[in-house]
Amino acid sequence: MHAVTIVDGKLEWREHPDPSPGPGELLVAVRAAGLNASDMLQRLGLYPAPPGVPADVPGLELAGEVVAVGPGVQRFGAGDRVMAVVGGGGQAELAVVHERTAIPVPDRISWEMAGGFPETFTTAHDALFTQCGLAMGERALVHGAAGGVGTAGVQLAVVAGAQVTATVRNPGHREAVAAFGATVVAPDGLAGHGPFDVVLELVGAPNMAANLEGLALGGRIAVIGVGAGAVAEVNLHALMARRGRIHGSTLRPRPLEQKADAARKVEAHVLPFLAAGRVTVPVAATFPMAEAEAAYDHFSAGGKLGKVVLLAPGAAR
Repeated sequence: MHAVTIVDGKLEWREHPDPSPGPGELLVAVRAAGLNASDMLQRLGLYPAPPGVPADVPGLELAGEVVAVGPGVQRFGAGDRVMAVVGGGGQAELAVVHERTAIPVPDRISWEMAGGFPETFTTAHDALFTQCGLAMGERALVHGAAGGVGTAGVQLAVVAGAQVTATVRNPGHREAVAAFGATVVAPDGLAGHGPFDVVLELVGAPNMAANLEGLALGGRIAVIGVGAGAVAEVNLHALMARRGRIHGSTLRPRPLEQKADAARKVEAHVLPFLAAGRVTVPVAATFPMAEAEAAYDHFSAGGKLGKVVLLAPGAAR
């Protein structure tokens, strides 16, 4: 098989041995793989792959067809369309996925949408609902709402019955994000929109002072992105006065049990909305997988709405 391969900080389309599925695993012919900030960091040597995952082949999410199964697989078989969050290695013609983390792809969903769904929607759902307990009628604030996780977070909060405010830096993307059901403002335009029960922080340190200022009593702040900075000064008096919580999270290093739990929650609570068209995966751009270097450059340039997705040969549908 061929795979996107990190070679001295560059990306090459190189040949690798075909992987084979072990117990409980699926061998998937990858059709599409979304790009994420973690891939950018791994390329720079700043986010190494977990043990047992190819160190030089990036890719945290994929969609494709099952071509073989390992011993003990019970749920999926050859020909099934699946998508999944993986520890790495997703940007390849073939990848191994544990069946407990695999999610079926609804019939109407294209490969490019499926390839950009698992990591973003799992991350957003886990942060908003599993960790923060967002409830119907609560007020949610999503920072960086034009990105992949941001657009997912806005849509999930809206369909759950929350009142959603979203910050979007690029004026050209605000109308599109507002179409998902959110009140969209510039990052410095939050006055009068709070207080917020849940804040989904995808930008980082520059927003923390405003997050605390706008937090409701018992409010929760989930930090899952720090692209604009990781070190912030926190007014603990403000946090105490609001009886608030700040917590951070990553998805990639979690053990199988936790990843499987997150996948089943997404399948139960989000997949029906995807299948019915009530949530979607906005795709900013697609690139052939063999042209990963250009795709990574496009992602790194910023200013996009939604996902950048790599398409493998044979990903016509």
